[in-house]
Amino acid sequence: MSGPGRKRSSLVADKRYGKPASAAQKSTTSKTAKRRPSGGGSGGGRPPSRRKRPQRNGILARLLGAIGDVFRWILRLLWRLFYRATLVVLLLVAIAVGYFYVQLPPAADQVDGRTRGSVTILDRYGETFAWRGDQFGGMITAGTVSPALKNAVIATEDKRFYRHFGLSPRGIASAIRINLREGRGPLSGNGGSTITQQTAKLLCLGVPFDPKAGQTKAQYEADCREGSLWRKIKEATYALAMEVKYTKDEILTIYLNRAFLGAGAQGYEAAAQRYFGKSASDVRPAEAAMLAGLLVAPTRYAPTRDLKLSQSRANVVIGLMEDQGYLTPEQADYARANPATLSDAAKAQAGGYFADWVMDSGPSFLTRNTTEDVILRTTLDPQIQKAAEEALDFVFKTRVSEGSKAEAAIVVMSSDGAVRAMVGGRDSTVNGAFNRATMAKRQTGSAFKPFVYATALDLGYTYADVVQDTPLTIDIPGSGPWSPKNYSREFLGPVTLTDALRLSLNVPAVRISEAVGRDNVRKVAEGFGIQSDLALGPALALGASEASLLEMTGAYAGILNGGSSVTPYGLVELKLLGDDSAVIGQSGGMGERVISNDAARQLVYMMNQVVERGTGQRAKLEGRAVAGKTGTTQGARDAWFVGFTADYVAGVWMGYDDNSPLTGVTGGGLPAAIWRETMQRAEDGLPARPLPMIQPAEPPRVIVAEPRRQPSNNRRNENILIDVLRQILGGN
Repeated sequence: MSGPGRKRSSLVADKRYGKPASAAQKSTTSKTAKRRPSGGGSGGGRPPSRRKRPQRNGILARLLGAIGDVFRWILRLLWRLFYRATLVVLLLVAIAVGYFYVQLPPAADQVDGRTRGSVTILDRYGETFAWRGDQFGGMITAGTVSPALKNAVIATEDKRFYRHFGLSPRGIASAIRINLREGRGPLSGNGGSTITQQTAKLLCLGVPFDPKAGQTKAQYEADCREGSLWRKIKEATYALAMEVKYTKDEILTIYLNRAFLGAGAQGYEAAAQRYFGKSASDVRPAEAAMLAGLLVAPTRYAPTRDLKLSQSRANVVIGLMEDQGYLTPEQADYARANPATLSDAAKAQAGGYFADWVMDSGPSFLTRNTTEDVILRTTLDPQIQKAAEEALDFVFKTRVSEGSKAEAAIVVMSSDGAVRAMVGGRDSTVNGAFNRATMAKRQTGSAFKPFVYATALDLGYTYADVVQDTPLTIDIPGSGPWSPKNYSREFLGPVTLTDALRLSLNVPAVRISEAVGRDNVRKVAEGFGIQSDLALGPALALGASEASLLEMTGAYAGILNGGSSVTPYGLVELKLLGDDSAVIGQSGGMGERVISNDAARQLVYMMNQVVERGTGQRAKLEGRAVAGKTGTTQGARDAWFVGFTADYVAGVWMGYDDNSPLTGVTGGGLPAAIWRETMQRAEDGLPARPLPMIQPAEPPRVIVAEPRRQPSNNRRNENILIDVLRQILGGN
């Protein structure tokens, strides 16, 4: 029905789908259609299943393609987000770095970050023996410090210091791995910090300590060491700013000057001076390794605290230096075989109690709380200080039972009150500890009796006068009758004043005190420097009052110097570092006369007899005259020996901090032995000199009965019996 003139379908197809198919294409299509089986037929073609497989494969391919498209879209989205976030983070870091950069001062202004000044304490010869405050030895640089020290610090703290940009991703990753392996949090323990980051921490991100901000120094330092993630991010940013602002050597210079290295040493110069007595530019590899090893735990590894532990840590640092090529195997072996040791001053650790006392004697704004660098010149004699420390240690090791908690204190001074040594307890290496030589107020016992006899001698009595050692009862208003007894519970009858003191008899001392007047005894004791409240009753004569060892030793110095008062002192002058003129000068020494020179000379003789023939014989020194007095309080809670040679006065106290009784100890026992051991060492090499005392042909003897005297404040109220006694004794 379709003639040659009707070809509309072909025209429509051409219009809708483009160019008409060629003859070849039509032929191929027609043949293919003829071979294709009918969709509903079953014969003559492939099975139905084989005909449907190409259709399912196409669906799977389209599905996989769709999933791939989604996955690629997600990746492109994540990349765009990461890219944009990275740009934002980099922008924020750049802003933060720029913020810190503009605030960073010149590197030279960052080297000394102390919030208080230092105090250097010199002995009588001008040698340093103690330090207080934050010690700063002066600025050193990466170029002037010993190469061995510079290499030791880099090998220990940051071996890639000169190659990184302030942060070490490799070091941080390693630290996190170690922390996780050891069961800690990723940011706990090892930090992987570079030297630049550690310097940022030392600078506290540029925030200085402000005491007016209501924060203590300890709180401030705790904030600077905070280890939170946010804090570490800020430290990293600050470190980047430092890398931009400063050179590597400038950063290292700040670090070398700011690091705390134990014992109050701020920076490597101060530490080298503190431990080795030399500059940081002169330290050997073994010393450099010890200093670098302190960084991990300055207080624990400080060689003044535990030298062996510090040397062991130094060996680890030597190994790191060898591994990294800073030391040859031969140099490393030599450093291990010759470990660093302390200087004599650091090794001695002498005078801790003395240094604390001197620090307290000056104004706090120039000592304990100073913001300046201060130099104190003192009266300490290192040889005598060492003698006192060794003597105390020797006696306790050889004469005291192991495990005893008994304590002791020693003070040695010249006759003008210049303190040459002070030991405030058995542990002589402490700082800031309770000082039993200056802080403890204890009953003095019979060590007080010389002031009773000094009063009598100044009022006209003589060393040969006689007093009755017989039972005595005194009625004390409000307390009733009181009867003093001697230590031996015996009475000797009439005795001379010399024998009464020599044997430390109690009853004669009370009789003399009552005869001359308690007020006069108190006046003489106070004049000699006993500042504590003195007892009002008759027990005053037996040492019922309390005093410090420093007071008692100073009072005996007044007896040695001829009867003038003494104010013990340790500070000679105080200067600010770099100044020539002293801010503060000597504040102690000899004062007004208390008793006459004649009375003092007689009293020295009487006290010499205490050592020669009395209760203090254990204090004797071979070939050297000694005078002194023992003291044992009621219940044996305190034991004293205070005495002197022509050169020095020394006092020893022994007892328990809790006031428990001593067992088998009197002033003439262990305290006298400690005194002798101290003075034997202190006087070694000095020529023997005579004591300033009278020289009777023979010791006085009892000749007449006790002179009957009435209490009097008039030192010239002498009765006829005294004149007779003097005539009998040849006018002495």
